[in-house]
Parts: sequence; structure tokens; C-alpha cells
Amino acid sequence: MIQRDDILSMEYLKKTEFTGCHKGMRYRLEKAENDGEVRLKCTVWPEPFNFFTTPGEEKESALFAFEEKGVMDAVAWMNERWSEEKGRWDRAADRWDSYQMK
Repeated sequence: MIQRDDILSMEYLKKTEFTGCHKGMRYRLEKAENDGEVRLKCTVWPEPFNFFTTPGEEKESALFAFEEKGVMDAVAWMNERWSEEKGRWDRAADRWDSYQMK
């Protein structure tokens, strides 16, 4: 399971995005602003590729409060996504062969 200690501080998240992975699932937390409201956006997708290389339809995102409770909620959501789609993450390693150099 992903733990709160796996994610860097709110001070870090105020400045830049944070990425990590857990058993086939990659994730990204970032500050998102919309109409003056600041939120914490959390995105998950299957390994092996990075955020920018992975097609949008393979990513799933959710918004949380941009505060410590929001980070805790994002961690809970990521663990829920991992548990509910375990087969998807288990198959992620099979995708390495789909990579093609351009």
C-alpha cells in the first residue's frame, strides 16, 4: 500500500509535481488551479511509461483539497484504485514490449 510518508510535503507540492509508483501503478500529484480555486490533482496510470508518454485514455484523475487532508484522501484513493484494478496493474509489466523508439 501507498503510505502518506511516501509522498513529499505540502511545501514541495506547492512548488512542483510529485510522481511515484506502486506495484505496476504509477501516480502523480500536482497543484491544479481552476477559476482561482487551488486543488490537489492526483492521476494514476499503468506502468511502464511516464505521464507524458502514456495516452490520456489510460489515465484516471481525481481532485482533492490542497491541504494535508487532501493528501491523505489522495493516498486513500490511490490505494482504492490499486485494489480495485489489481489485474490491470499486474499486467503492466507486459507492456514493455509495446514501446517503440521514434
